[in-house]
Amino acid sequence: MRFGVSLLLLLALAPAPAPAQTKSKPPASRLGMTCDQVLKMSSTEWIAYSRDHSVDAAAAIKAYGVCYDARTNALAGRLARSGRGPSARAKADFQDFDKSIQDFSTKVLASAAPPADAVKSALAALYEKQFRYDFYEGHEIRPVSKPKAASAKEPANEPKAATQSTQAASAASRVADADERANNVDEMTRAKNRFGELLGALPDDKIHELHEAFGRILGLHSEGPETQLAVYRYAIFLMELSENPASQDDSSQKSFSAPPF
Repeated sequence: MRFGVSLLLLLALAPAPAPAQTKSKPPASRLGMTCDQVLKMSSTEWIAYSRDHSVDAAAAIKAYGVCYDARTNALAGRLARSGRGPSARAKADFQDFDKSIQDFSTKVLASAAPPADAVKSALAALYEKQFRYDFYEGHEIRPVSKPKAASAKEPANEPKAATQSTQAASAASRVADADERANNVDEMTRAKNRFGELLGALPDDKIHELHEAFGRILGLHSEGPETQLAVYRYAIFLMELSENPASQDDSSQKSFSAPPF
């Protein structure tokens, strides 16, 4: 009898078995796809694909942004676990930089006439995410291929033809690098000119407000040329978005600054 009572008490006190975990389904706005599948498309392709499947543009943009953030978070996590992540000071500097960009974005969208709709606001928020991903990507160390070790059978001195070939390849590489730098300078000049055109078309009070806000992005942060160009392009994208009465998800719209991803 005592054994039976003890057994009943043990059964009563035993923890209930945990319910089986079920894998959550992707939200309807992701059309049953994983984030990896979504990010294989550009944002423009994804918006068009979603529209063809009766998902409105704002929901499609938000779904893409969730996946983009997940990828950035995964990268940040890998860097933290490997000990190669950004320092606390670098994170603080980036947060200040990112806050300046968001402040500029808010002011641009508020100056739009008519005010920015849900699609334009969602696009602005989506393309602002590029800077956080680029920040972490800049700390990622990629494997560098080691030079091929010379075989014991190879002669100590390279043939003259091989030496000349190597020198020619090196010269061609230097020319390509110089062309790329020149192209970046030209792109920066074009971007600055376009930014000036858009800014100059605004009322005087808005010119002062946006110029001051933009100055806080680059004027107070030492960013490299590539980031500076990306900031100009993002600013131009926002300002073109604001001056255009149609939503930017219309593929017929032409923009100086194409979506960054």
